[in-house]
This record gives sequence, C-alpha cells and structure tokens, in this order.
Amino acid sequence: MRPLIIILLCLSLLNVAAQTAEEKGLLIVQEADKRDTGWVDSKANLQMILTNKQGQKSERSIRIVSQEVIGDGDKSLSIFNSPKDIKGTAFLSYTHSLKPDDQWLYLPALKRVKRIASANKSGPFVGSEFAFEDLTAAELGKYSYEWLEEITLDGLKVDKIKQIPLYKRSGYTYLIAYIDKDINQFRKVEFFNRGGAHFKTLTISEFENYGGTIYRPMLQQMDNHLTGKSTMLLAEVYEFGVELNENEFKSSALSQL
Repeated sequence: MRPLIIILLCLSLLNVAAQTAEEKGLLIVQEADKRDTGWVDSKANLQMILTNKQGQKSERSIRIVSQEVIGDGDKSLSIFNSPKDIKGTAFLSYTHSLKPDDQWLYLPALKRVKRIASANKSGPFVGSEFAFEDLTAAELGKYSYEWLEEITLDGLKVDKIKQIPLYKRSGYTYLIAYIDKDINQFRKVEFFNRGGAHFKTLTISEFENYGGTIYRPMLQQMDNHLTGKSTMLLAEVYEFGVELNENEFKSSALSQL
C-alpha cells in the first residue's frame, strides 16, 4: 500500500501547486467572510482619539449600531455623542457587494443630511485618518485578491494578501492585508495611495470572542505616514442580538436622532 499512499500524496501536492495565487487569496478572504456571519445585529460605544504630528490629542465619543444583511452588505450607523462641537453628527452606511455603497452624513450645524458622492469617499471622515471608504464592510466583490506569502506578524502566523479595489474612485491603488490564520481576522492593513506610496497603516488588535467564530477588535489604530497623524478607535464592549429597528437605518431619520 505504500506506493499508493505516495502517489496520493504527490497528487495532493500537485493540486496545491496548481492553485493560483489569486484563487488562494480569494479562498482565504472568503473563509474569513463566512466565519463572520450570523451575528444579526450589534451595538457598541467607542472612543475616537485623534493625535496630531505634535502629539496633541483630542477625544470623541461614538455610538455605533450595525445590522447584518443577508445577500448584500451590512448597514451601520455611527452617532457622535461628544464633544459639544460635533455632538449629533451621524454617519449612515449601506455596504453593497457589487454596486457602490450608499452613505449619508448628518451635520447638526447645517441641519441637513448630505449624501456622500462616490467622488468624495476617499476623503477624510470627520477630520480623522479614516476615509469614508474605510468605514464600510469589506465585501468580497469590492476587490481582487492575490496571496503573496505566509509570514509571522507579532508572533502570529498570517497570510499576506494583496487587494486591488474594483470599485470606481477609490483613493487606493491597492492594499496589503494580513489575515490571522488562527481566527481568520484581519490583523493589519497597509494602504497605498494613487501614487503608489504606502501612506497609511491600520493595526487591529485585542480581539474579543463573542461566541463561535464571531470576533471583534477592541483596538484599531490608523497611522498616516505622510502627515504623522493617527486615529485610534477604542471599543468598550459589543452587544449582539439587540433587536434593532429597521427605521434606525433610514437616511430620513438622521436629523431626528
């Protein structure tokens, strides 16, 4: 039987070798996406800490509610609770798999809801180092994928994958993502601008498990290497199964929050 075992092993190795880098990259991201399903809805309170080049900090408090949408991208609503000059500002996002995302921003000072045009989604979100396009779920159809290599990142085994945006007017030529092989979560994302320069890095850490394969990071930090600025998001706790009302995710309701 030994020759048969050797033949089967060789065939298996040939099949692995035959898998292209693009196929492998897509399969890894598909697995990460599949594992993060079934959470239905959630809410969380976050602190946003902005740090300028001189090290000066300013803080903002945000409440975020999210709703899972089967067959399409998720919905999320972010509401600023403080400080006073930004309190009441709200950001609503409908992520889509194959068509442009729908996004709206309510500015209480102007007392109006502004729809975010595709041409503006690469711009900064309320003065932070996050762009509007960073704040939507990374649906599979938004990118092409290419597996580059397996490396060790901060003691963790990760798959390094190149992602190229397929949607129009992205502010990025490509992203390099590092996906934890153990929990299938993104640990780091490097952003390359339209000129091809590596100008931002998102570091994602301190994951908490909320049952099964559902994980959420307690800390996310976006560093801008060109300006020296950074934005940190600190989560207190996530709550799931909160039975959100569909009306909370209507753009017409933003001015009434």
